[in-house]
Amino acid sequence: MSVTLRDIEEIKSGFDPVAARSFSLPSRFYIEPDSLEFEKRAIFHRSWQFVCHGEKLKDPGSYIAFDVQGQAIVALRDGEGALRAFYNVCRHRAHELLSGEGRTKLITCPYHAWAYTLDGRLHAVRNEERIEKFDKADFCLMPVKIEAFCDLIFINLDPDATSLKEQAGGLGGEVLSYAPDIANLTHAHRMTYTIKANWKAVVDNFLECYHCPVAHRDFCSLVEMDTYKVTTHGIYSSHMAKAGRADNSAYDVADATVQDHAVWWLWPNMSLMRYPGAGNFMVWQFIPAGPEETYEIFDFFFEKPEPSAAEMEAIRYIDEVLQQEDIGLCESVQRGMRTPAFERGRFMADPGGSGMSEHGVHHFHGLLLDAYERMAG
Repeated sequence: MSVTLRDIEEIKSGFDPVAARSFSLPSRFYIEPDSLEFEKRAIFHRSWQFVCHGEKLKDPGSYIAFDVQGQAIVALRDGEGALRAFYNVCRHRAHELLSGEGRTKLITCPYHAWAYTLDGRLHAVRNEERIEKFDKADFCLMPVKIEAFCDLIFINLDPDATSLKEQAGGLGGEVLSYAPDIANLTHAHRMTYTIKANWKAVVDNFLECYHCPVAHRDFCSLVEMDTYKVTTHGIYSSHMAKAGRADNSAYDVADATVQDHAVWWLWPNMSLMRYPGAGNFMVWQFIPAGPEETYEIFDFFFEKPEPSAAEMEAIRYIDEVLQQEDIGLCESVQRGMRTPAFERGRFMADPGGSGMSEHGVHHFHGLLLDAYERMAG
């Protein structure tokens, strides 16, 4: 089974382009395995997915192997300096070619030693003369779209996808206006979490701060909530506020050079963040690990590879306080989704676009419906 046109009509029957009049996505789409399998094809195999900061693929021969919802991919910098990405699969017998990250001059399969150049051409085949009517040009690595965007690397499995720069509109300019130093920052810390909730429930929670005064009181002492504004644009939304109050209960910002809380959510499952403190940037990914499980990756990029004492204090606050509060919320929502007491909800929508509004969640649900319709149709 999969998501059908009848399912799409069920969603559309309650969805309204105006958030204040709309219902949310039906709860069964947060629970059923069929929904996630459909979303892998309809969303994750057709959208731009984050790979790494540009520093990781800076040098010729550098590579990183990873997975996009069951599809093995490798991204690399070839000998001429061009970014490339391929399915990480040997064209001989489908063995995976590279693992982890590192540097190489030639991609050699660990199964039968078929070897490929960094531009994907099949270079050498053991005992090639024993294969009749064989042309190495017919067995090059299958390419994948790759793009550097704001000094971050993304790939897209859809061969017909338009560039991320084109799809994202003004996002690149916004990010660079708040984080002009992003290219000079370096990876300094990673945190990972496994959440017992559907990935959409985790994104829903991220996209509104209506819950913040209730569930995140330390955060609300850091951010000036009366300046919090959420704006939706195409495939992203921005979440901005003045921040960095010295008397907050979250973490010390006495010497902060960054005074803004600047956050962008990018369709479908990631956020880009700039928090009060020294020069910093964060990338947060919400990766489906099952119908009711999400794997989160939280990467921190700082001015130096070793976080300072002040930066570690901010990390500890996010890890031990803010994240734990949000994980508890998302897991409670997921348990509620399984009961007959909830089928679909409503949105609290502030026409002024304040942080107290849920129009960012409504925007996400509209993009979900669009993706479902394109695939099911």
